[in-house]
Amino acid sequence: MQCGEGMFMKATPADALGQGLEVGGTKGWPLPRHAEECHIERLPLDDGLTLVRSFCCPTRDVTEKTVQPDGQRTLVITFGLAGESAYAERGGTRLHFRQGHTTLSVFADCQGERRFRANTPVRQLRLAVSETALQRYLGTAGALLACSSGVRPLGECATPPWCLALARSLAQPGSISYLDAHIAALSLVGEHLRHLGPLGSLAMGPSSAARWTPSDLEKLRRAHDLMRSQMDRALTIAYLCTAVGINASRLKQGFREVYGTTPYQALLEMRMQRARQMLEAGTQVAQAGYAVGYAHPSNFSTAFERYFGFRPRNLRAGGGE
Repeated sequence: MQCGEGMFMKATPADALGQGLEVGGTKGWPLPRHAEECHIERLPLDDGLTLVRSFCCPTRDVTEKTVQPDGQRTLVITFGLAGESAYAERGGTRLHFRQGHTTLSVFADCQGERRFRANTPVRQLRLAVSETALQRYLGTAGALLACSSGVRPLGECATPPWCLALARSLAQPGSISYLDAHIAALSLVGEHLRHLGPLGSLAMGPSSAARWTPSDLEKLRRAHDLMRSQMDRALTIAYLCTAVGINASRLKQGFREVYGTTPYQALLEMRMQRARQMLEAGTQVAQAGYAVGYAHPSNFSTAFERYFGFRPRNLRAGGGE
């Protein structure tokens, strides 16, 4: 069915966690013809621990409906290996998954939509840990699973290099044995559980004294979303704080501890990655700069070269602007 966001793909009842039909020893879900370059594979590693590999590069913008109706609370650790996608839960919570970052969230009796842009390769690895498995690993799930329904974001951070290496090996079917895959998955789960604070929010180290309530996390997420949706504007800390209802010091502290970066660096990365995608798709250098908030093409070119190490015109077909 056609919609403003693109095409809808019908998912299985628990496909938010990658469940579906048997495909080569794992599980996947056949997608419509325009999304034939998309697939999901699900590999159970232990009781309550599931590895999910996904790749999507649709020929059109795609919105995939997902439903998880059984009320089972599940921790999902998502490693962005290429590209980026978004998830919008029916209650309004939004998640973004992007390359080089790990996102933690709890899903419970929720409905939502996953969104993919056309001709943009997205590869992700997920580890889904059920409530019973968490209780087995931790003794008690405690505040970590304080989510009766919907989606609860726990945070996002840059993926440490050693974690990224493990995630990439797990993302390649047949690259390691089942036993090694199980050990690697447990190592990744253990690493990220160690960095969850008393309220179940992702902190950047054990010494962090920040306490992030669900309301705090939602405000930080909204600020993050505003950066992504309004990157063509001259965004300021004051504007973001006013828009989401948080003070400047709390916003900066939240970005450091939840996202592992500063608001400035987060916005810069969003702008540079979006500009690169536009340039690779054939957009003129000046137009790409305007689209991500640069009034002067020369300033954009300088920032782009400083970020990537080469000038934006090198991505243009034929090498010219």
